[in-house]
Amino acid sequence: MNVSQARHISNGFTLIETLIALVVLTVGVLGMAAVLANCIGIMSGAQYDYIAQQKALEAVESIYTARDLQQESWANIYNTNNGGIFLAGPQPLCAPGPDGIIGTADDDCTHPDYIAKPNPTTGFINTTPTISANGDGEIPLGSYRRTITISPVANMTDLRQIIVTITYTAGRFQRSYTLTTYISQYS
Repeated sequence: MNVSQARHISNGFTLIETLIALVVLTVGVLGMAAVLANCIGIMSGAQYDYIAQQKALEAVESIYTARDLQQESWANIYNTNNGGIFLAGPQPLCAPGPDGIIGTADDDCTHPDYIAKPNPTTGFINTTPTISANGDGEIPLGSYRRTITISPVANMTDLRQIIVTITYTAGRFQRSYTLTTYISQYS
């Protein structure tokens, strides 16, 4: 091996090799940034997921309460298209009407459902229905829709399936939460 060959081998990276390495590194970093942004978007939707879960549970509890307190007969615990009292299809989240049952025709949609927001200074929830300058008030749930589907269970006249689906928008994601349970004629 002569001196000129030894010098050529011991030279560092060429400019081309350095540029290729930079391009590979940039693609990798941009890919990780996209994954991170997507994860942050999903994580920020966790509070919306929790609200949807609680609103679905609230609807099911309302149906159980109507049965247990005998506010409605067993024949009425169906959707309106099957002769019952529960509205079919996606409905906005509204305050329950005079019967106190969620998802029926008498729900008060002039008062949409909301989450009470505590005052950050005191930690107490203000009962005023508007958001004030100090941060207390309410968080509206306008993007949420609830679908209650009550259907018979085959070969069981005293058992019905309840499916509550909450659809909502969390950031740039359209999401849904589905709760499936059963109710019997007997409390």
